[in-house]
Amino acid sequence: MKSGSYTCMILTSMVSLLFLMMVLYDVFSPQQAGSSILKQDYQLLGRPLYKLDMNWPKNPELLSGNVFGVAVNQYAGVVYVAQRGDKVPKVLVFTTEGDFLMSWNTTTLEMPHGIFLADAVSNPTVWITDVGKGPYGHCIKRYSPSGNLLQLLGTPGKAGSGLNPLQFDQPAEIYVHDSGEIYIVDGDGGMNNRLIKLSKEQEVLWVHGEKGPGLAQFYIPHSVTIDNAQRVWVADRGNKRIQVFNSITGDWLGSWGSCFTEDAPYSVRLTPDKKYFVVVQLNTNQISLLDAPPVGLIGQCRVVSVIQLADDVKPHLVDLDLKSGALYVAEIGAQQAQKFTPFSLGGGFV
Repeated sequence: MKSGSYTCMILTSMVSLLFLMMVLYDVFSPQQAGSSILKQDYQLLGRPLYKLDMNWPKNPELLSGNVFGVAVNQYAGVVYVAQRGDKVPKVLVFTTEGDFLMSWNTTTLEMPHGIFLADAVSNPTVWITDVGKGPYGHCIKRYSPSGNLLQLLGTPGKAGSGLNPLQFDQPAEIYVHDSGEIYIVDGDGGMNNRLIKLSKEQEVLWVHGEKGPGLAQFYIPHSVTIDNAQRVWVADRGNKRIQVFNSITGDWLGSWGSCFTEDAPYSVRLTPDKKYFVVVQLNTNQISLLDAPPVGLIGQCRVVSVIQLADDVKPHLVDLDLKSGALYVAEIGAQQAQKFTPFSLGGGFV
């Protein structure tokens, strides 16, 4: 009788251990969706900060083009996904829960690259950089949430380097600060390699526009974001580094390069708690989280966590839900957008 009880206890313990291993494997190991459409394999390296939401979006087959950018309105609970391709809607709109809402029926977008949601609280509008070479290309466009064209920055269909009037050549990304001031990285492989700051009235305040590897020079500036310490962070893709500037004066403050020896930074964003930078590296299929430095210090970059995606997913640009902390990733190679949610403890990051 004692032998039977002892055997039962062993079996119970083994079953519990097996169950625990399965749970841990599901959280920390590569995920399989079992779908021929999505590439959802990934690994978490270092400190686990994000996990994949495998149910977003609920209709992934609607993403039929090359997905280049995502933008989130955290107050409306809406995600805008920009894609390229023949005979595909250039922007699809989903809820943050994954339900499909609408596609934009517009002929004014040729090749969307970067996308940004501005004035989320009072008057939300969607800014899109267009690197097309047709009559609407080489411009930055502001749309209503339903896709009505409201404004053009640049000279439609004409590449150039002028500042008055403004001209662009394959503008990569735009960031609109809460103050209304605008930051633009212009030059996704075109003639320009510029960081431009505009006032709320859209007048040029300062520019860094010299091509090269030196301080405040660029080679394919690809993404831009602003922190709460009046610092501008630019993904200087061709030089495999992130450069930092004072947002008021435009003065160069420093750069990070040691984290990008294998692949260049393509996208840079801050988590809502301002603790981490989210940086995408397209060719190595990685999303890295880097410690954000304190005020008054740039220092050296330090990788805290890595989301290693499957081969050929090719993550391009990202955005974050500033309310929930959810991370949305535009993936060119996999032709999809994915959502990652933060592991949380007491409402913040683990």
